[in-house]
Amino acid sequence: MSAGSTDGSSAARLPEPQPARTRRRRPKPPPTSYSRIPSSSTVELPPGHAAQVFPLPTSTGFVGQEFSMDSLEFMRWAARRYDSDRFVLVVLLTLMGCQEPGGLVETTHEDIANHLEYSRSHITRVFKVLEADGALRSLRRGLYQLNPAASLRGGLKKPQKGKKAAAVGKGERVEQLDLLREILDDPEAPEAFKAMAQPGAKLEPRKPDLLEGKKS
Repeated sequence: MSAGSTDGSSAARLPEPQPARTRRRRPKPPPTSYSRIPSSSTVELPPGHAAQVFPLPTSTGFVGQEFSMDSLEFMRWAARRYDSDRFVLVVLLTLMGCQEPGGLVETTHEDIANHLEYSRSHITRVFKVLEADGALRSLRRGLYQLNPAASLRGGLKKPQKGKKAAAVGKGERVEQLDLLREILDDPEAPEAFKAMAQPGAKLEPRKPDLLEGKKS
């Protein structure tokens, strides 16, 4: 048996490998302050535990990254109801912007008066109007609640005084329907507040008599 030529002149030549085709990858857009979500992540759970993944009904695109959920019908109703006394709308909007998760507003008449640069008597009158309409109720001195059927801020509620949170540094997640059921079952809740919290509640037309005594 004879060996072939060592210089490769008579040996069969293999085709030269072609350069591999490479796809041009589109450059990834730079991360924005609105969305920096990793493409994938791994979470290790202890034995005997399970996890549920769901999208959060929140966004970080709002000014200050905080927002509330508001009834469109309530906003249209309030615009008409308080048209003849628009200072009620000013105070209502302020309260909607001051609420904590669950619609709680830790404030006093004097705090709102100082913020809006009005007298305390004007603020007290408006609080009475909003309470009579069922949009607001007083829980105790310095603590109010906006009706969850009208305006609600989501998030984690702070544990009530005298109660410990379920976990250190965490509170209870706000669930609107649970809040509404609690209101309907609360014997101390004002009837007007309960009426607005009812499923399918109908908002009453404006009552000019409630708006008497507005500032001159």
